[in-house]
Amino acid sequence: MQFKNYSLMLFAVLLMACGSNQDAQETPAEYPVISVSRSTIETTESYPATIQGRQVVELYPQVSGTISKLLVKEGERVKQGQVLFIIDQVPYQAALRTAAANVNAAQAQVDVAQLDYDSKVILFNEEVISEYDLAMANNTLAIAKAGLEQAKAQETNARNDLSYTEVKSPCNGVVGTLPYRAGALVGPSISQPLTTVSDTELMYVYFSLTEREMVSRMQQQGSFNKVAEAFPPVSIQMANGNNYSLQGKVESISGVVEKSTGALSARAVFPNPDGILLTGSTGRLIVPQTHKDVIVIPQTATYEIMNKTYVYKVVDGVAHSAIISVQSLSDGLNYIVVSGLNVGDIIISEGAGYVREGMEIQPKKE
Repeated sequence: MQFKNYSLMLFAVLLMACGSNQDAQETPAEYPVISVSRSTIETTESYPATIQGRQVVELYPQVSGTISKLLVKEGERVKQGQVLFIIDQVPYQAALRTAAANVNAAQAQVDVAQLDYDSKVILFNEEVISEYDLAMANNTLAIAKAGLEQAKAQETNARNDLSYTEVKSPCNGVVGTLPYRAGALVGPSISQPLTTVSDTELMYVYFSLTEREMVSRMQQQGSFNKVAEAFPPVSIQMANGNNYSLQGKVESISGVVEKSTGALSARAVFPNPDGILLTGSTGRLIVPQTHKDVIVIPQTATYEIMNKTYVYKVVDGVAHSAIISVQSLSDGLNYIVVSGLNVGDIIISEGAGYVREGMEIQPKKE
């Protein structure tokens, strides 16, 4: 009798368990859903970048000698034509005086030869001397004039050499390191430049575009020449993570794909009135992008199988998988849907990886 009662109780428990399982299976799973729509969004793309002054000039002396004066400091801002170094001028001043004296001597020889020639012309006309004597006088005058031109050329060279003893800045900019000090012997063949001057009023920011991205941009713009013009104003994120206050413009793009990187070199230009951007520094170029009239969905609404991206559409309360084509966004949170969804489709927005084909779905109430 006890065994019979126990069997009845066990049967009742199993019956209740089966009933509760049926209830669980009949209850649709709750998942958050969204209705697909189109919108316009603003995103950014960033590229590693290097920063260079518009012009970086290495200064080498054009004459040899010891540095007699050093007139600038490292990091000092200088103007075009400002004297930075003076090389010992004494020997070059002496050479210039010698050259000037030679010019005066040569001029005197020309004057003497000219007087001799003029007198010979008169004597020849009076048939006192022969044509040979006149020709000799003319040749002597020509030689004297050639000697004068040679002396003048030497004077010009001496004057230039003296001017080269003052090493001047070729542009407005910032002075680099100064490896040579007063008293150092320098010359055109020194291994290191006297210094560098970086023109930093405008800064060039170099970055790279992948071949794939460049082809896409060319297809959008219709030609290679229009790609740089189509870039919006860009920003630069400096090494400390802060954005530079002024915007720049993409100015040029190389027409050659580098074999080693598979990328094209591009250049943006930024104003730098306060000298905040430094030659040789690094940062990230920030390019804003506007995506108009696109379908955007969260990445949490997708899952991947065999490199294909799927979502679950909810149709009449039932989940149906669909393959979609997407474009990643820089925010790392959303996708732009290129194909596979239409406006008005209802999709599961979160937890798609736990859903199964044909599962009944109850939209989750917020």
